[in-house]
Amino acid sequence: MINKDFFQALNDLEEQKGINKEYFIEALEAALTSAYKKNFGEAKSAFVKLNPEKNTIKIYSYKTVVSEVLDSDKEISLAEAKTIKKSFKIGDLVQQEETPKNFGRIAAQTAKQVVMQRLREAERGKIMDEVNTKQDELVTGIIRRIEGDNVYVDLGMTQVEGVLGLKDQIPGEKYKINDRIKVVVKTVKEGYNMPYVQLSRSSAGFVKKLFELEVPEIASGEIVIKNIVREAGYRTKMSVYSSNKMLDVIGACVGNKGMRVNEIVNELGGEKIDIIPYSEDAGEYIVSALSPATVLYIHTNMEDRTSLAVVPDDKLSLAIGKSGQNVRLAARLTGWKIDVKAKSAVPSLNLEEHAQESYENLFDGEDAFDDIN
Repeated sequence: MINKDFFQALNDLEEQKGINKEYFIEALEAALTSAYKKNFGEAKSAFVKLNPEKNTIKIYSYKTVVSEVLDSDKEISLAEAKTIKKSFKIGDLVQQEETPKNFGRIAAQTAKQVVMQRLREAERGKIMDEVNTKQDELVTGIIRRIEGDNVYVDLGMTQVEGVLGLKDQIPGEKYKINDRIKVVVKTVKEGYNMPYVQLSRSSAGFVKKLFELEVPEIASGEIVIKNIVREAGYRTKMSVYSSNKMLDVIGACVGNKGMRVNEIVNELGGEKIDIIPYSEDAGEYIVSALSPATVLYIHTNMEDRTSLAVVPDDKLSLAIGKSGQNVRLAARLTGWKIDVKAKSAVPSLNLEEHAQESYENLFDGEDAFDDIN
């Protein structure tokens, strides 16, 4: 069986689609072998071999040389084998080329089905690989449709739409068809036909990527975002660090006249962003994390990672935040449980006496907590 057009078609697919023809040939040989056996005897031992160099498709049957034939589809007597080749002996395999009538039509139908299936699989695989490179990355897309709470975004990739679900949207944000929108690729899953791409604008990772975009020192790694926590639409807290002591890490993130951080705030629809310096000193880190509130004194308990912060009476609501948001985010950022108390709530503590002391270990052990509580 010779078909130059068939092999030329495989060469064209390789050139146009970038899919190696070996990807098709392996599947074709298996499918054609199955088709041959189905039409010309399931019991036969046979295989189909494609040779792209010679543009040939050949079918071979093979039988085992035995002293007594019990299964004529799979066995051949020694005497008959020797009529083919005198050197055959018991246990050898006798291979013969076969050219059954009408197999050309069957082969063409089978080949078409296999090639189309493999082509779909290969294209789906290429798309999946392309989308996977975008995992956790910031991308800009165009809103193509809105169905219920879901916003479908064209990501500029072949046949792929991302889905921005309700929980991944910034609360109160409005979306319109054909609007350009920045999103982070949250998850990529294999779908039946195309990958399922879940997008987000509500994750802390989205804000992190925005800072990488706006602050070159973060993108280069000179400034490291140690942690970032967020309640989308309301407030983000981010701690930053640099080994370069000469670098103003907060100033770099904020930018000249607030230009850098304002770009991000505008993208987030006015969401508040607290940028604080990271510190290995737990007390110092917690004090910064409670920003914008002023902390007078703090005590940390290393054993159970609990802390108590004393703030001016008029700053208590600011330190705690609306519905406890500020202290809650500070706790998530630092990994410490933080109890905030107003100065007037600790009458047994002479704050003035300790004015020049370090804020850490201000109180003497657990008794201080007992007095305050």
